[in-house]
Amino acid sequence: MATPAPAQTAAMRRAIQLAARGLGHTSPNPVVGCVVLDAAGNVAGEGWHERAGGPHAEVNALREAGERARGGTAFVTLEPCNHTGRTGPCAQALIEAGVARVHYAVPDPNPAATGGSTTLAEAGVEVEGGLLADEAAAGNEAWLTAVLRRRPFVLWKYAATLDGRIAAADGTSRWITSAESRADVHRLRAQADAVIVGSGTARADDPHLAARVAGLADTEVSQPLRVVIDTGAAVVKPGARVLDGTAPTLIAVAEDADTGHLDGLAPIVRLPRSAGGTGVHLPALLDALYERDVRSVLLEGGPTLAGAFLAAHAVDKVVGYLAPVLLGAGPAALGDAGIATIGQALRLEVTDTARLGPDLRITATPARHTLNEES
Repeated sequence: MATPAPAQTAAMRRAIQLAARGLGHTSPNPVVGCVVLDAAGNVAGEGWHERAGGPHAEVNALREAGERARGGTAFVTLEPCNHTGRTGPCAQALIEAGVARVHYAVPDPNPAATGGSTTLAEAGVEVEGGLLADEAAAGNEAWLTAVLRRRPFVLWKYAATLDGRIAAADGTSRWITSAESRADVHRLRAQADAVIVGSGTARADDPHLAARVAGLADTEVSQPLRVVIDTGAAVVKPGARVLDGTAPTLIAVAEDADTGHLDGLAPIVRLPRSAGGTGVHLPALLDALYERDVRSVLLEGGPTLAGAFLAAHAVDKVVGYLAPVLLGAGPAALGDAGIATIGQALRLEVTDTARLGPDLRITATPARHTLNEES
C-alpha cells in the first residue's frame, strides 16, 4: 500500500529532525535520519547516524522496526549507501529487511558510496528521490560542501553592535552580546569539527575556544579542533588557554617560522605564506584540515582574518549576532575583503532570523550560493 503524500512528507520531515541529532558527532560522515513505516503506514522504527563508525540511520531504524519493516516504506534523508566501510551497505540492509519502498531526499554525491538507489531498484524495491531535498540538504550542508568542493565548509560567526562594531574604541568588548547569544555560539562550536582564530584574537583575548553546552557535562560535549593561525609563531606561548588539553589544538604557522618554543605543546602545521606574505595561504590551510577529516569549520577570528577568508571565496555561511547597542567608534566586524567598489559587494541571502534574548541573530549565505557551485 502506497503511503499518502501528506504522510510521506511528515515521515521525511521527521527523518530530517532525527538527522540533526547527529550534528557534531558523525564527521567525516554525513548526518542521516531514517523513518520506517510498516505496510499499514504506521511508524515502525526510527533512527539516525549517531556517531562516526557506528551503525547508519537505516540500520538503527530497521532494528527498531524488526519484522514490521517487511512490506513497509523507508524514508531516508540521504540516498542509502552502497559500499562497505566500517559498516555494511545500507541498501543491502533495506533489501534484506524486506522493505518494499524507499524514499530518499538527497542523492549521495560521494563516489565511494553512491549507487544505492540502483541496487535497491534492481532488487525490486520501489525507489524515489527528491522528497524534501532542499530541507535535507540544508541540514547536511557541511558534509555536502566538503564532498563537492574537497575542502571544509566554513561558517563565519561574528558578534557586533547595531552599528557594526565588535569592540569599543579602547578595545573592550566583553560583553557586547547577551548570554543567550554566547550560549548559541557554544552550540555552533559543538557542531563544528574545527574552530579557527587568528593571531590578533589570540593576542587580544587568549581565547579558550572549547564548547560548553548547558545541561551537558564537558565529557558529553563534542569538542572541536582548536586552530590558531599564528603565522610567525610569535603569539601562542606556553600557558595559553588553547593549550590546556580540554580540546585538541593545532597551530598553523608559516613554513619559515621558528617554533622551538612550541615543541611538545601542540601539533603544528607549516603552510606557505599568502601572496602578501602577512598570513598563511588559506586554501593550503583548508586542504590540511580536510586531510585531518575536518569537514566543517567555525571561523571565529577577528575582522582581518574574516576579510582574508572572504577574499579567498572561502566563506559558505555567515551568522551575525547583533546587539541593540551603539558605540560609534571601534573596530568594525569585517576588515579588508578585497572589495573596492559597490559593484563588487558580496550580496547575501538571508536564510533565517531569530531573537536571542535582546539580540538578533541573522543567518545568511552568499547570493547565488549553491552546493554544486565551484569556489
